[in-house]
This record gives sequence, structure tokens and C-alpha cells, in this order.
Amino acid sequence: MRAARYYGREDIRVEDVEVAACGEAQVAPAYVGICGTDLHEYLVGPTFTPVTPHPLSRDTIPITLGHEFSGIVREIGPGVSQFEIGQHVVVLPQTSCGHCSACKNGAENVCESFGFIGLSGGGGGLSESVVVPQKAVMKLPDNVPLNVGALVEPLAVAWHAIAAASLKPDSTVLVLGGGPIGLAVVQCLVALKTKKIIMSEVSKARQRYAREFGAHHVLDPKTYDLVAISRQLTGQDGPDIVFDCAGVPASIVTAFKAVKARGTVVNVAIWEREVPFQPNMLVLKEAHYTAVLGYKRKDFQEIIDHLADGTLKPGPMITSTIKLEDVVESGIKALIKDKDSHVKIMVEVGGE
Repeated sequence: MRAARYYGREDIRVEDVEVAACGEAQVAPAYVGICGTDLHEYLVGPTFTPVTPHPLSRDTIPITLGHEFSGIVREIGPGVSQFEIGQHVVVLPQTSCGHCSACKNGAENVCESFGFIGLSGGGGGLSESVVVPQKAVMKLPDNVPLNVGALVEPLAVAWHAIAAASLKPDSTVLVLGGGPIGLAVVQCLVALKTKKIIMSEVSKARQRYAREFGAHHVLDPKTYDLVAISRQLTGQDGPDIVFDCAGVPASIVTAFKAVKARGTVVNVAIWEREVPFQPNMLVLKEAHYTAVLGYKRKDFQEIIDHLADGTLKPGPMITSTIKLEDVVESGIKALIKDKDSHVKIMVEVGGE
């Protein structure tokens, strides 16, 4: 079968590999979203991809990429009855050991050995077939198309972040960064009927997407004083919650200055380097700072439920659909060179 394999920095090859034996479930990937993590690995990795045997998969690079994907069940192992051959599904790619203290305390998303199908070995969505454990397979409702199903993973990241913020019906929110995750946060906030959503984003194209997805106010931080204007827009001393989806030094300073007294800043970004941190910006407000990683199974299910009932309509996030053979030139490189024109590039691997 064909698969996109990561060998190292700026080295992804679409090549023939053997099809793995079924195990519990064999899924034919249909659509796969290209993630910012994939871009990071291509440009400066290996970071998340293993150069020594991963504690769960035991694999090292080269590995097959693709962790945001939907697909069709093609084969099931003995004793598996929760889904059927031919069923449309989405794969929850996080892997965990099940026995460390984090896993035992219900925090499997921060397992000491955590990994991802499509980043840590054990196969990936950017292939014509992938074998996954049955617990990773979640049914897609009949009214959710397979390409939209591939958006469940990034939307679940946003949903998990919002859950950590203790959102209330009258909350006012500032979202810093209008990349795919920031825009996913906006959509999830809209689905939850959030009172006021303010988006900060430099890119004109992504400002437009933020408006289309339901942000009430969209501001260019190069034009506006975000701290001052967020106070005006919220009618108080700042937003109740700030989501930092940008992960740059300016965003963390803005988040701390903008959030109201006893408000909450949620770090959603993955940081590439250390930044100066002045705790007094939080201390003087008794503000809360929390961080999130990935998602839990219930986040995936809640996203699927909202897609099914129509309160989430993320289809416009898909700005281009390409073939597997074009994943580097028309996918990875397109996002690197022209990221402002895209939210999510989807790779069509298979179909019905």
C-alpha cells in the first residue's frame, strides 16, 4: 500500500509499505487533515516523532504520518462487536499506557508515555490502511461526511481547552491567534452560545474566517490596543477567559495583561522556545493560568454529537483537498509558504 513516511527534517516520502495484520480493527483512511505538528516535524523535527523506540509503539522513524483522520472499517478482529465492516468512523489517535499515575487518575491525555497514531509509530492516517485498537475507533453519524469527520480531532483540542476554562453562559472570551486551533475554539464557543467572543489575529484572511465562524469582534493586534479595547468590549476590567492559541512572547504578555481579576488564561499552544515569564502579572490579579494538552475521549464524543445535531458546522475550515501523492508539494509546502490562505488542507486517501 501507499503511505506518507517521515524520515526526518524536510524528508517525507510517499512510498510502498506492507499492510499490517488486522489486529482489532483495520481502517481504510478516507480523509486526513494536515496539522501544525506535521509542519513542525517537517521543518525542525524530529521532535514528537521517535528517534529511539517509542515506549508504546516501539517504533522509530521512519514512521507513517497522519493523526487527524476519518475512515471506513475494512476488517475487524475476533470478539470485536462495537462497530461493523463498512462503517464510517473517526480515529482517536492518542495512545496511553493505562498504568501510570496519570492514566490511573483519568488523565490519560498526559500519560507519561503518551503518543499518537500518526506521530509516534504504529501506523498513521496518511496510508491506504491502518491497524488501530478498537478503543480508538469512534462511529460517525450518518449525516456527518467523512471529510468533516477528519476535523473531529482539532475540534476536540479546542473543546478540551474550553472545558478547562469553566466557561459560563455569561462569559466573555478573548482568543489569541486565528490558526486552525484558534478558529476551532471560536466555533466551539459559538456552539456553546458564548456571550462575547473576541478574536485577535494579524492575517486578513484568517480575520475573515473568524468572522464567518461567529466571532463577535475580530481585531488586528498591530492596529488595536487589545488590553484597552477588550475592556471596552467586555464592559469590565477584561475578559473572563483568554485562550492563548498563538504561543509567541507577545501573546502570553497580552493574555496576562488583558484577563480580568480572578479570570483564567488557558494555554493551548505548543511552544517552540523558552520565553520570559513574570508571575506578578498574574499575582496582582489573582488570575489563574492553566495549560491543556490534546483531549479526552469524552471531548471527541461531544464534538461528534454537536456535528450530528448541526450546532457545529466546521466544513468551511477545509480550504483545499489534495491527493496522497501530493501531500508534500500541495500540502506541507503550501501551508508553509501560504498559510494565510488556508485553514485546513485535507488529504483524500480513499473513499467509499
